[in-house]
Amino acid sequence: MDIQKVTSGVTAAAVVGTGAWVGGGAVIDQQTGGPQKREDAQIERIRQVVREEVYIQMKNAWPSTSGPVKGLVNPTEDYKQQVPK
Repeated sequence: MDIQKVTSGVTAAAVVGTGAWVGGGAVIDQQTGGPQKREDAQIERIRQVVREEVYIQMKNAWPSTSGPVKGLVNPTEDYKQQVPK
């Protein structure tokens, strides 16, 4: 047998074997829900980034103090018993 035919046959067999292995991996990936799992993981990563950004923006926008407001003073009159004039 000619060396060229031997190498061509071996190369063809290797290509067919590799194609079957890669194709089988794709079928197994489809059957186990690989694409959906990857999509869900990507969506979860996006949600986490958005959650962090929203938190930072709310933290920066929310005032740390409420200004001159001091709160309620204890009333001297009981408004349940007597209506103020």
